[in-house]
Amino acid sequence: MSARRLQRGLALTAALLLLGAALVPAGALGSARPRASLTDIENDVMCVSCRESLAVAESPQAYAERDYIRGLIAQGLDKQQIEQQLVAQYGPAVLGKPPASGFDLTVYVLPAAIVALGLLVLAIALPRWRRAARARVKAPAAAGPALSAQDARRLEEDLARFDA
Repeated sequence: MSARRLQRGLALTAALLLLGAALVPAGALGSARPRASLTDIENDVMCVSCRESLAVAESPQAYAERDYIRGLIAQGLDKQQIEQQLVAQYGPAVLGKPPASGFDLTVYVLPAAIVALGLLVLAIALPRWRRAARARVKAPAAAGPALSAQDARRLEEDLARFDA
């Protein structure tokens, strides 16, 4: 390989590295944990006085909670750490979702169990319903008593009269 080709290859590699470094967001390489934002946290926690999402709450308590969260963000805490601090400050009622332990676990397990039970009922009942429907279709309709010769003649006369 010639020296000129080697220089071009090195220059191209250096240019690609500089371009890649320029495209990476600032702080993405030096920080292992994502930076928390007030908007992200507001959607996941509740105002403890009015029991609605902090994102829509307008009570004085909601403003105090937002100020507290801003202070925790300024300290550099991530979302999980901030939620832990909020629980320590205000209790578990501040969380928008109940913890996945104890009786609160039913909030997460019960919907899936209901869907699974419904699917099981359908898996058992649907084939039975289909068999019953097929049996009804295959069975010929119950024929009435056979027509006498006199009734058959009258029927033919009536039909001939209506066809004309």
